[in-house]
Amino acid sequence: MMSTRIALAVATACTSLSAFAVHVDAPLTITVTATREAKAIAETPASLSAVDGEAIREQRPTHPSQILNQLPGVWLSTLSGEGHFTSIRHPLTTGAVYLYLEDGIPTRSTGFFNHNALYEINVPQAGGMEVSKGPGSALYGSDAIGGTINVLTRAPDKSNGGELTLEAGSHGWQRALGSASVRWGDAGRDGLRASVNLTRTDGWQDDAGYDRQAGTLRWDRALGDGANLTTVLSYSHVDQQHVGSLNPAQLRATPEHNNIPFSYRTVDALRLSSTFEKHSGEWLLSLTPYYRDNRMEIIPSWSVTYDPSQYVSANESFGLLAKVRRDFVPMRAQLIAGIDLDHSPGMRKEDSIRLASTTNAFGASDYTLNTATAPVRIYDYDVTYRGISPYLHGEISPLEPLRITAGLRYDRMSYDYDNHMADAATRGVLTPAGFPAGGFYGHAPSQKVSYSHLGPKLGATWRFSKQLSAFVNYANSFRTPSESQVFRGSRESNALRAQTQALSLIELKPVVVDNVETGVRFANGHWSGSLSVYDMHKSDDIVSYQDATLQRRTVNAGSTRHRGTELALGLRFNDDWRADLAWSSARHTYEKWLISGTTDYSGKTMEAAPRYMGHLALAWTPALLNGGHVRLTWHHIGSYWHDPANTQKYDGHTLLGLQVRYPASEHWELYANAENLANKRYADTVGGTDAAPTYGAGQPRTVTAGVQYRF
Repeated sequence: MMSTRIALAVATACTSLSAFAVHVDAPLTITVTATREAKAIAETPASLSAVDGEAIREQRPTHPSQILNQLPGVWLSTLSGEGHFTSIRHPLTTGAVYLYLEDGIPTRSTGFFNHNALYEINVPQAGGMEVSKGPGSALYGSDAIGGTINVLTRAPDKSNGGELTLEAGSHGWQRALGSASVRWGDAGRDGLRASVNLTRTDGWQDDAGYDRQAGTLRWDRALGDGANLTTVLSYSHVDQQHVGSLNPAQLRATPEHNNIPFSYRTVDALRLSSTFEKHSGEWLLSLTPYYRDNRMEIIPSWSVTYDPSQYVSANESFGLLAKVRRDFVPMRAQLIAGIDLDHSPGMRKEDSIRLASTTNAFGASDYTLNTATAPVRIYDYDVTYRGISPYLHGEISPLEPLRITAGLRYDRMSYDYDNHMADAATRGVLTPAGFPAGGFYGHAPSQKVSYSHLGPKLGATWRFSKQLSAFVNYANSFRTPSESQVFRGSRESNALRAQTQALSLIELKPVVVDNVETGVRFANGHWSGSLSVYDMHKSDDIVSYQDATLQRRTVNAGSTRHRGTELALGLRFNDDWRADLAWSSARHTYEKWLISGTTDYSGKTMEAAPRYMGHLALAWTPALLNGGHVRLTWHHIGSYWHDPANTQKYDGHTLLGLQVRYPASEHWELYANAENLANKRYADTVGGTDAAPTYGAGQPRTVTAGVQYRF
């Protein structure tokens, strides 16, 4: 989009003071996420952090967490390959509380949410990233609860050129990144950029290999008379093996051990979009038709111990983002009216599989796949997700420094479900004694399920000066249950229980959230940064429990509260030294969470909810490095509970990193990165209970080095 290109150019110019600061929240920053157009953050009533494309390319992340964990209030845990748990105003979770975008377009439909969404995007070659924390503006609907992560594609350069990067590192890491840009036509009206990412690694744990092939093709065309067309084609293929959780003894002695070497995931994700923008006086028309195709085959690692299965899920999407904007001279008023349309047919085929387990020397279980036993089909259905979402967004300045923003969005969503199995429970594969023995899986009859939600937004900003602004914001948002929550019930002990549960899932309602926040942004000489405070309440949250008859129930019966403070600070000491700090403090609590007649977590702190998260970077950019830098980083995540009963606590961890970049000439650059510099033993994820805590081991010291040639 033309507005995206303008935004990136202005953002780069306005943040030249902070060449290595990725949390550029100062008033001069330009962003595109709130309204899908270039907009000064000083007039955006939301907590929004930006990372420009140059910062991403200089840091060359091997995992999205290496960029996003530098932002205040954002933390990604590293799972297998580029998989991730995410924490933005929520505990670390796989829940559908985040909206992932590419150039403002959701990478998946609401119905087929994927918490690992960033491995479907070519992050190392992106043109920038923006994170809007809390519920999104009226332009975004379901899933935009905890935050919205928008990855911007890299625009073509003004002249022909490109770069080739070759990289190698610890644990068999190899990567080749290539990008080229060309211009042609009168006054360079056409620009094309092609980027390719080829990655493979053995992984630092046993049987944890990872392969990736990704590419992005972007064509920008100036049509004349105020019209522009931007077409983007993105594709990613991911082939990775999973690793399992460890007990405390294994974490200390053999963190590289993998107790589920057969678990894997293969992913194919293709996206095609074309954005037409036409400016005519006070009017702007924007039309973005898009197509998506997602497919995944997997043996899930997380359900090995209680529900072993393998499945294939796939969905296509045909959608349209349409909006019109009208500007008014009095009070700089703007009115945006738009509609989002999404038609996403999909399917799931799932089989119960047979596993066996043995106890290893550390008292933990190692699992093997029994290929002699034929899998048993437990789910086979087609489901089509449809969404129709009109919205209004308005802005006005009754006083010059005051900007008032209001929005209203209506979402009407539905699933058209076609069950290819009998409308009755199916028994899974029988397994050996001591292992989950042949549970039952229920199937609701074919039907249509619908949801609707009306969400208001209201905010205001006040610009005290060019260097200081403040905002206050109220936003209401929601999350529609995904297809797997509605139509894929859990394993039950008998047919009646399984079918009862399957029918009850159809009654689930959307989860609703109300968020209030306020904050300031500032830039003064060598200083820049932001401070925000929020209070978010989530109601109708989905709770799974067993009733007095031991029947499993899944209902909208929970409520949680999320409160916190987020701080970003950047300080340039002189021409050679700069420091950047991102810090957040949060409390995530169960307000009402009744699991059964005897188990009540109300008032407890939510599990996997760090109290503190922080990042500090110190960059040295002396003249002798020829425009390069040495950058030392400090990452900290505070303690948090393993379980909702608050019986076992993880102490948190602190990690050091080092980055060195040296442009040897106009065309050649050398660089090296080291993660976990002190080789600390830690956990990226935790779970279990006081009696049986579990850990996802964090990677040891890892070094990558490479060379880049620019032409």
